[in-house]
Amino acid sequence: MSHKVSSCEVLVAGGGIIGAACARAAALRGMKVLLCEPGPDPAAASAASAGILGPQIERTDTTLRALGLRARDLYERLAPALAETTGIDIGLWRDGIAALAFDPVEAERLRDAVAEQRQAGLRCDWLEAEEVAERFPATAPCLGALFAPEDGAVDAPALARALRADAKRHGARTLNTRVNRLTTILGRATGVEIPAGKIKAEHVVIAAGAWSTTIEHLPRHLPVEPVRGQMGAAPWPADMPRIVLYYDHAYVLARSGEAIFGSTMEHVGFDGRVTDAGVREIVAAAQRLLPHLPAVPTRTWAGLRPITPDGRPIVGPDPDVRGLWYATGHGRNGVLLAGLTGEIIGDLVSTGTTEVEIASLAPERFTS
Repeated sequence: MSHKVSSCEVLVAGGGIIGAACARAAALRGMKVLLCEPGPDPAAASAASAGILGPQIERTDTTLRALGLRARDLYERLAPALAETTGIDIGLWRDGIAALAFDPVEAERLRDAVAEQRQAGLRCDWLEAEEVAERFPATAPCLGALFAPEDGAVDAPALARALRADAKRHGARTLNTRVNRLTTILGRATGVEIPAGKIKAEHVVIAAGAWSTTIEHLPRHLPVEPVRGQMGAAPWPADMPRIVLYYDHAYVLARSGEAIFGSTMEHVGFDGRVTDAGVREIVAAAQRLLPHLPAVPTRTWAGLRPITPDGRPIVGPDPDVRGLWYATGHGRNGVLLAGLTGEIIGDLVSTGTTEVEIASLAPERFTS
């Protein structure tokens, strides 16, 4: 390890979308940042993500939805800023997500959701079956759909590249290494140990997704579990406008001429393999939405999402160790919440406070 990376102000453990967003935000605030990334794991969540921005679609609690809406709207500034500084187009697209109903119970639930969201002042519509067929001709006949016109998607791999490139442009350095353990003295973070030695840091940000739990000497158990999501791609139907379609926990969306679809939710530890059974499951679910999708995908892959028991991420300070911060456990909402998580961590490491209400994301909620 070269001498010049033996210390930094902010060390970010994890170089996926969340880690890169945190590194960029801290670097933007003028701090000396080191991003430790062991190299892209084929099963990391960021590269595997569909990139859906769907705070009005996912069944979540109102706290998480409020954060999601704020995070989604942040992309309106973030996307052009990244394009201008890095030349990378993150593919921000907000033409709406349609959640389809195929049975009366689901139709009623979605109608209620539309009413509830409209009452909360959000744009949300109920599309009758005929309107769904007219607007999205390749979709399966359904009983109607909840349509969230401001939800959308980004190209997740492009977002990861852009955040990393912008972090570097602002002076952040990257080191291709895993972080083995945290080092502390008298209740204060002092840095980390990596295979090549020690790095001193005033602030350590744990942002390694499902791998956050593998970092030793953390002051608490992080209840973050890897949950495998298998995904596939096939050609997008020619007669169909670009849209994100949802049903239950399955989705199909258009990205660069492809239909991207998924995803399984499998508790298999750190096994990032694609399985025949998993592919059959996601193809069947995708064909429920788009009947003419081919039975054999053009390509398949899988990612390990970091899931917490209550579905909310762990973001904020450790209550017992000063200078230790968490940005992990984002589950299915990592891409959506990335920009906002970066801002929160950037504020915390540079000023000690954030104006975003994060009490419900506190790490101690699982231990107290």
